[in-house]
Amino acid sequence: MLIIGLTGGIGSGKSTVSQYFAELGVPVIDADQLTRQLVEPGQPALQEIFEQLGHELLTVEGELDRAQLRRRIFAHPEQRQTLEAILHPRAREAAEQQLSVLRASSPPPDYVILSVPLLIESGWSDLVDRVLVVDTPPELQRQRASQRDGLDAEQIDAVMQTQVDRDTRLAAADDVIHNDSDLATLRKQVEALHRQYLQLARSA
Repeated sequence: MLIIGLTGGIGSGKSTVSQYFAELGVPVIDADQLTRQLVEPGQPALQEIFEQLGHELLTVEGELDRAQLRRRIFAHPEQRQTLEAILHPRAREAAEQQLSVLRASSPPPDYVILSVPLLIESGWSDLVDRVLVVDTPPELQRQRASQRDGLDAEQIDAVMQTQVDRDTRLAAADDVIHNDSDLATLRKQVEALHRQYLQLARSA
């Protein structure tokens, strides 16, 4: 089973690319989704966040106040490190468990997409056989992140500073999807890579 590590900067279009692979029948393990599950009410990670970063991050409904947390880690980078130390090992363990289940299935899939925004930065590259980067010009990243998440320029720049620069990300790539055109062009690139990955997996 081939494991493709999908990554890219904020606003690059990773979620859309993941969706297109899923529509082709490819299993997708999304680290962002795993992280969201880790901070659901009752989860140990959520309690640890409150203990280490403050109970004021708890809403009246008993959930994580994501907007306040985002503001907090932008203002205090050391608290971002604390948050990542709580979440990253747990998310990686959950991803490894899902990969094990897929490997043990009969038959296992030819390949799987492991989508990790900080694949290179967080050292998850050892989990994958190939790195697929969704590349987008920085000005387009900013525009999309602003429209999608409602972030201002300062917040977007703060996120981008936590991620490796474009050249470093591209240097780590085995494959690149260029997301600087329309969705039809993006889908065609995914379909071409799908054929390539099937061929690689079946000839291994």
